[in-house]
Amino acid sequence: MRFISEEESASLVDHAMAFDAAREALIAAVAPGTTLFPAVLGHGSEPANRFSIKSGSTADYAGLKVGSFWPGNPDRGLPRHNSVILLFDQAVGRVDTVIEAGRVNAYRTAAADAVAASVLARPDSAVLAVFGAGNQAEFECAALARILPIRTVLVVARDAAKVAGLSERLAGQGASGLDVRAASAQEACAAADVIVTATPARAPLFEAGWVRPGTHVAAMGADAKGKQELPPALLERAALFCDLPEQSRTIGEFQHASAQAQGGLTALGDVLRRGEGGRTDRDQITVFDSSGIALQDLTIARAILAKADARL
Repeated sequence: MRFISEEESASLVDHAMAFDAAREALIAAVAPGTTLFPAVLGHGSEPANRFSIKSGSTADYAGLKVGSFWPGNPDRGLPRHNSVILLFDQAVGRVDTVIEAGRVNAYRTAAADAVAASVLARPDSAVLAVFGAGNQAEFECAALARILPIRTVLVVARDAAKVAGLSERLAGQGASGLDVRAASAQEACAAADVIVTATPARAPLFEAGWVRPGTHVAAMGADAKGKQELPPALLERAALFCDLPEQSRTIGEFQHASAQAQGGLTALGDVLRRGEGGRTDRDQITVFDSSGIALQDLTIARAILAKADARL
């Protein structure tokens, strides 16, 4: 059995690898022969400590990802989020590879956002509004700055210290030269070409009327029943895209959409497979819901393995 530690996987992953892996995964999700199983959501002995198991298979590979959220970990000097990816040897049913993937998961999540923005956001998008200033927000900003001409990042967050340090953290990821500053929710939405929500919220973070025509919105936080970041009214006047429609309707952002809006969901993989942009005009509002699918983890795990082998 192959084991790749957190330290090794973190040294191998980068935004370019994650983007390619996410694109591959989203296309594979709509391909014949692919199966994505319902997510298992659970908790530890203390109910506040949560974990999820997401699994899937294609004709070529199969496996799962266990993701955990232990909110008290910072008091121990540890990150709240952690992930482990397991790849199976399909010939015999044993686990073939185990990859500790805490940092990899941050790249993988942001990459889905970037892939969606590459076909849904206006190509001249220069102003990014991000809700949340934690670890994931940093990766979202860096991933988007790679594929869009982002110049300004407006951060909506309660922790001013995190906002102040975000510019420096982004520079460490190669996204230097950005004007990063705090803003109110209304100010950020009114100025944004792209809005990203990366929070554990359970109520809308802004009002639908604050979003101007032509904006692309990415909801990255909803991955369980009751989680919500966007106002339902926005979903009624936007074109809706997601990684996996059946999952988005149950544990993703679109669990809060009307039945009519839910009926109009488009899997992003279908857009990517056609090789066309998903936006129909400059004034259209597009919304991408990323509830997270196992294929994202499995494709990036395979990329990490290939890179590790190339170093040998």
